[in-house]
Amino acid sequence: QVQVVESGGGLVQAGGSLRLSCAASGSIFSINNMDWYRQATGKQRELVASITRGGITKYVDSVKGRFTISRDNAKNTVYLQMDSLKPEDTAVYYCRGEIATTRSASPRTYWGQGTQVTVSS
Repeated sequence: QVQVVESGGGLVQAGGSLRLSCAASGSIFSINNMDWYRQATGKQRELVASITRGGITKYVDSVKGRFTISRDNAKNTVYLQMDSLKPEDTAVYYCRGEIATTRSASPRTYWGQGTQVTVSS
């Protein structure tokens, strides 16, 4: 079994910072891409940032220069440092991982339960 758990959300004023963490645990052989998504009320879930196992990163245009994704492969953990937060960043943030449970298994997608980020103006 694999569990993916996010933490670090909360309420912050505009211009402030938060750091989200996402830890994968359980029967894990390897993790390929790890991603952060977000879903605001009434909107579709969108990809915010992604990082490959080798550390290659991608960001949605709206967060470039403000958010930084990183990972610790030894801890099966991915982070999202969010600076200069804006009210429009308010959403539930979800972690997603492409995880293989054995050497021969194909990677499957696992999602966390989400963590709320609220930015007040």
